[in-house]
Amino acid sequence: MSWLAILLVSCLRTYASSTSKPNILLMMADDLGLGDVGCYGNDTLRTPNIDQLAKEGVKLTQHIAAAPLCTPSRAAFLTGRYPIRSGMGSSTKQRILYWTGGSGGLPPNETTFARILQQQGYTTALIGKWHQGMNCESHSDHCHHPLNHGFDYFYGMPFTLVNECQSTENRQLNALVQAKYWLYSQIIALTVLTLLIGKLTGLFLVKWKAIICFALCGFLFFISWFSSYGFVKYWNCILLRNHDISEQPMKLEKATSNILKEAVSFIERNKHGPFLLFVSFLHVHTPLITTEKFLGKSRHGLYGDNVEEMDWMVGRILDAIDKEGLKNNTFTYFTSDHGGHLEAQKQNTQLGGWNGIYKGGKGMGGWEGGIRVPGIFRWPGVLPADTVINEPTSLMDIYPTVAHLAAGIMPQDRVIDGRNLMPLLQGKVQHSEHEFMFHYCGLYLHAVRWHQKDSAALWKAHYTTPIFQPEGAGACYRSGLCSCFGEDVTHHDPPLLFDLSSDPAEIKPVSPATEPLFDIVISRIERAVQEHRQTLTPVPQQLSGYNNVWKPWLQPCCGTFPFCWCDKEGDSHQEIL
Repeated sequence: MSWLAILLVSCLRTYASSTSKPNILLMMADDLGLGDVGCYGNDTLRTPNIDQLAKEGVKLTQHIAAAPLCTPSRAAFLTGRYPIRSGMGSSTKQRILYWTGGSGGLPPNETTFARILQQQGYTTALIGKWHQGMNCESHSDHCHHPLNHGFDYFYGMPFTLVNECQSTENRQLNALVQAKYWLYSQIIALTVLTLLIGKLTGLFLVKWKAIICFALCGFLFFISWFSSYGFVKYWNCILLRNHDISEQPMKLEKATSNILKEAVSFIERNKHGPFLLFVSFLHVHTPLITTEKFLGKSRHGLYGDNVEEMDWMVGRILDAIDKEGLKNNTFTYFTSDHGGHLEAQKQNTQLGGWNGIYKGGKGMGGWEGGIRVPGIFRWPGVLPADTVINEPTSLMDIYPTVAHLAAGIMPQDRVIDGRNLMPLLQGKVQHSEHEFMFHYCGLYLHAVRWHQKDSAALWKAHYTTPIFQPEGAGACYRSGLCSCFGEDVTHHDPPLLFDLSSDPAEIKPVSPATEPLFDIVISRIERAVQEHRQTLTPVPQQLSGYNNVWKPWLQPCCGTFPFCWCDKEGDSHQEIL
């Protein structure tokens, strides 16, 4: 065989290996409501790029997150498993990771879809938000880091945006606890001042030793909590490139440009593929960092501006795919990690999303508004265009779907709750493989969905629902986020039962008097719950009180702790707006 023939065969093999497996582009918004997107019914916010994606592909109308908050929902997305299986559910009111310097996170023994694709020869990258933990025992062991979970490249925030990243006004991170600590600190300070004045004026017979001891204890109490909550901007709002800290604290005004440029650059560098790019937007989480180009341009204030900017970013990323001629060989997906945050407000201004006709929102494990999210797929020539599917699907389904596309092998030693969506998306089957879906709030099962096989019947039973504040308000405005347990919820026995096929907004529950099948449906759902619980095994709780407290020795720091600040990015990222 001549050298020319050998070269030709080699080139053909290289071409075949790169084209037999599609590139995979996954885009996830943060806190985006289903009703915020044009193709899902919003006619006042402009989302032309997301709408066009839906027109060119498949839109799912019953796409369900496995949890109503970011940390557990994203853990389920990455692993294809309910968060309770990996220890990423919580039995406390702290249902997300609170600190970059905490020890909780996605366990190293969990296998993400990135790991499976990496083993199949994919170049893998995560650009944007992680929020699955960092370290276990030291500030540099990186046990929970994206690079330890199958990603070859990471650029973004290990945590999530919070109001403290921008200013100390309108605190967001554990706001009620911070308010209590401030109150206790003020009471202690006032007590010390009163004792001091009493001692100096002779009103109190108290020893100096007692005053000094009480003042010292108060000071230590103040330092114990203010050393963490007082410096959230430095501890949590940091930017990483792989293991290295690029900005601490991160410069929010450059975040949009930086993330977009990194995503486009990755596509350009890896255009010969195959690649997996997971773009995890910081939009549209408060404090809604928006560039000047989009400020004041929407009809819905700062939140609307932020949504429209995110849509523009989606468009620029898709443009990069088109520019490199990759559109027909790229499996593209867009979603949100959970429903919009109804309680996100500042005075009379709404800073959170809209969930359309669906009741509830972020933080509510059972109501549709907290867990029903956009689900849009595009793969020209493989998936049909302008198609709508109303079957129940899950964010967890992405795991087996992309594993299938990459010809990867999923772990056989654990339960995978997701299902391969390709037959449904391609129209080869008409019904989802999900018969039952379990809706958790932390570790507490709040609701169960039953989609009867080969039937249009769709039932949903609520065992627990949050108590809205004020009553009938539709959200928990006083506390800022609904709780999963305790005095803030109502337990239902028998469960509230809704027929989602005729009442998707969950307005009017059926009863034995109005639904002849009530007892049969409840009995079948309860049997499914028992069968599901038999598949659960005890695992370490990653969001336990110990794991979710700030530990100085685990804090990533680009200087000498506690003097942690740097800007290694400088002007290396030019504006591409």
